[in-house]
Amino acid sequence: MTLDQLIQALTPQVYENLKNAVATGRWPDGRTLADGQRELCMEAIIYYENTHDVPANQRVGYMEGGCASDGKDDDIQPLNIQ
Repeated sequence: MTLDQLIQALTPQVYENLKNAVATGRWPDGRTLADGQRELCMEAIIYYENTHDVPANQRVGYMEGGCASDGKDDDIQPLNIQ
């Protein structure tokens, strides 16, 4: 089974379980997620959202209104390496 096939086979319930596991750091049965597992789960969540056309405002990490800055970086200072 390829990664594409695996992601396509994920049910919405499994997707929600992965999101909860990443958010809480625990599997549904209470076991702790290892760092590597959290990373793989997050990758699977992002890939699932992209392949299942989850609306942007429902995706993990969505920020309504985007960045609060106005796009002007007035305090940028060049770095001079000597």
